[in-house]
Amino acid sequence: MSLRFAVNCSILFTELPLYERSAAARAAGFEEVEFWWPFESAVPEDGEVDRFERALADAGVSLIGLNFAAGDMAAGDRGLASWPARSLEFRDNLAVVLGIAERTGCRAFNALYGNRIEGVHPAAQDELAIENLALAAAALRPIDGTVLVEPLSGADRYPLLTAADVVDVITNVERTGVTNLGLLADLYHLTVNGDDVGKVITTYGDRIAHVQIADAPGRNEPGTGSIPLARHLEDLEAAGYRGRFALEYKPSTASTLESLGWMH
Repeated sequence: MSLRFAVNCSILFTELPLYERSAAARAAGFEEVEFWWPFESAVPEDGEVDRFERALADAGVSLIGLNFAAGDMAAGDRGLASWPARSLEFRDNLAVVLGIAERTGCRAFNALYGNRIEGVHPAAQDELAIENLALAAAALRPIDGTVLVEPLSGADRYPLLTAADVVDVITNVERTGVTNLGLLADLYHLTVNGDDVGKVITTYGDRIAHVQIADAPGRNEPGTGSIPLARHLEDLEAAGYRGRFALEYKPSTASTLESLGWMH
């Protein structure tokens, strides 16, 4: 079963230092990992990036997903794509992302949309986001990369709450001539926001490029809440989804390894 799943090492194995988590994931049976942006800066020093990539290679895992820099997540930031004051930072970050893509083989990159900014008209933010997402998609297209766009919960100023919200954004970006974008279907966020996950799969199955899972309430491991995850995963497969299911939950146990008991 571990061959069907990937693990997000920015929320799992956090009892270990960042550069030890890939090896821990491999020891637990995972061959593929993903990360949020693992650096403090959108444009980290070359040595930091080298160390990150070396940890992946030494562990023998494949990087299948990476977030663009999203600002200070702990302080409430949720992306730079629609943030006028940090638009150049998003574009500088794109160059770093491309380098990581070329060296690691990662091909899926999550561009968090960004919160609504006080004093900036939402339409202006949306226009900027379309421009930046199109720029990112065009840059990744030559290596068959995909820009993922995600609805989020728990962020009051984040405007993309449902799958339909994301698909509207992707459709607007596609009007610029790029098509290598996809919906990141985080089943936890969709459920918490009140989206009908079954209907999302039926309606937007061809748009879903990546899937992440956690149970609700609590965002803990499968089996701790009420989301019918097994059914949703079966429905996704029936709809043609062939990607990995990334574990992106907060362990309810003292260690990540203990929280993996549900897989057995």
